[in-house]
Amino acid sequence: MKDAIKRRLLQAALAIATGAAGVATYQAQQPSPEVLLAMELGSHFESSGRHIGTPYVDKLGKGQPLTVCNGVTGDGVVAGRTYTPDDCKRLELPRYIAAEREARALFTHWPSYNPWVRASIIDMIYNLGAPALQGSTLQRLANAGDLAGACQQMPRWVRGTVNGQKVALPGLVDRRATTQELCAEWGRTGHFSAHILEAKK
Repeated sequence: MKDAIKRRLLQAALAIATGAAGVATYQAQQPSPEVLLAMELGSHFESSGRHIGTPYVDKLGKGQPLTVCNGVTGDGVVAGRTYTPDDCKRLELPRYIAAEREARALFTHWPSYNPWVRASIIDMIYNLGAPALQGSTLQRLANAGDLAGACQQMPRWVRGTVNGQKVALPGLVDRRATTQELCAEWGRTGHFSAHILEAKK
């Protein structure tokens, strides 16, 4: 995992643990720690803040014609409108909460996973959509109790379509390497991240 995202996740986890994670923006919605961590992942890998502002045309041509914030398309995206960081969080949060709900339905051992594992899966569902994971080897292994094997499946999901060709995308390679490490290592006994979110499990 690259240092920039590692620092970002640790800072987010400390903010969550101390109750300082976006209180004004999220208000009564009270997202789980794993949703907040997944939002940090998405913010880093979707755009690193570059697309907060006005809607743009996704270079991969997927989904709706216009995208804004961190991968938001469809309802709520208005051409020519300027979106503030808080606008983006309000658009993104329901989508992340929906991804968390879908993850709970797809993964039978969800309650036993720590927040880092859950965040890694929520990020994949936010990025790929729940149908992509349904029936996958990743889901099958996880539901059979082989979380380690499921985590090792994450780097397989790195291909996108560019100019009509399926290719491995460097951004997805980095993203999946990060979620694999979160899934396989973070929060485990002896890992430096283990104690940070213990009270939030």
